[in-house]
Amino acid sequence: MAALLWFRRDLRLSDHPALASASGMAGHEEVLACFVLDPRLEASSGRRRLQFLGDALRQLRDGLDGRLLVTRGRPETEIPRIAREISASSVHISQDFAPFGQRRDERVRAALDSVPLVATGSPYLVSPGRVTKNDGSPYRVFTPFFRSWREAGWRAPAQSGADSARWIDPAQLRIKQCEIPGPGHDVANGEAAALKQWKSFVDNGLMRYGEDRNRPDIEGTSRMSAHLKFGTIHPRTMVADLDLSGTGAQTYLRELAFRDFYADVLHHWPASAWRNWNKDFDAIHTDTGAEAKRRFQSWKAGQTGFPLVDAGMRQLLETGFMHNRVRMIVASFLVKDLHLPWQWGAEWFLDQLVDGDMSSNQHGWQWCAGSGTDAAPYFRVFNPTTQAEKFDPSGDYIRRWIPELSGVDDVHLRKGERPQGYPAPIVDHSAERAEALRRYQSMG
Repeated sequence: MAALLWFRRDLRLSDHPALASASGMAGHEEVLACFVLDPRLEASSGRRRLQFLGDALRQLRDGLDGRLLVTRGRPETEIPRIAREISASSVHISQDFAPFGQRRDERVRAALDSVPLVATGSPYLVSPGRVTKNDGSPYRVFTPFFRSWREAGWRAPAQSGADSARWIDPAQLRIKQCEIPGPGHDVANGEAAALKQWKSFVDNGLMRYGEDRNRPDIEGTSRMSAHLKFGTIHPRTMVADLDLSGTGAQTYLRELAFRDFYADVLHHWPASAWRNWNKDFDAIHTDTGAEAKRRFQSWKAGQTGFPLVDAGMRQLLETGFMHNRVRMIVASFLVKDLHLPWQWGAEWFLDQLVDGDMSSNQHGWQWCAGSGTDAAPYFRVFNPTTQAEKFDPSGDYIRRWIPELSGVDDVHLRKGERPQGYPAPIVDHSAERAEALRRYQSMG
């Protein structure tokens, strides 16, 4: 008997419960590894995410000595076709809890007919839906969720690897393979890179993570977000390395819990992907006319005249990454200084970010807009200048991303003339803060 292992957001071989399940249920017979490149996801993924995906797939294929079938098409068509080709007794997946993924898997399950689609494990420490209140309802606030989440706990890493199964060579099949996306191989992406990056962070950055994580001017974060997005590492593998007696490790665990919380929120409230979780905020007036669109273009290009905002937006444009503290600042600026819909910014982030994840991205934006769970109070409006003074005190981050300010003594531009070539502020922060508060207060 043969089993089909369908990779999605789990592009690794170690700590892979679905792989362990496939090899076990197949009676240690043959397993075919496959990835289906869905044209719908290709169209909605920015070029950098496609590049990361391609690199991770190439590394996965190398880990399987070339025995990875990559084909393009609609999964509800391709997966049953591949299953028939190898006479699969079962198809194995890591469970997907996002709205799109659940709908896709339901269609595949129906198309497979009598062949079971077996879901084992998920991309999370604690899968969405497992942590609920005593009455079975979902949590709406993070802190009590976090307490129950820790009590729920998680299993030890699964024992799996390239030698867990006898792999079928896809070259023997009558299934057309497709090119893997991306122009080449970046060794910074994929399972080996994820494990290397995580070890480096644990050894060199974890102890100071609680103090350094808000500083964009230093290397204080783990840079594991894209690896978690694509599943080139499982969070259980990471948590197994955390000594929770340290404050850095405790702070990091809390961030992983936020990832699970936002996935849980999207699972229970799928409409919150693009609509206000708190419907009271539907009444807030946002700007959407020609002037609003012009300001949106300035924001996207890093040409707002606010150095920290512009540095963050230029880092995003150039690298597909932005420091998390800066993400909050640029989001607050878009929603509360420019009065634009948070959905505009969320869509741009998903287009540009390598780690663009629907649940974390959308609910992070709603936190800043005030319309989500655990939202920032409406009266919290980040001041880009004071935030820069606090978190980029020497201006190293700003100088790195804004060449026009590289030779300026006061990169925060608190006084004096602006250097030639750098724009004047497109808004008056004090005036727009007052306007934001007026709009929030009048929404009732």
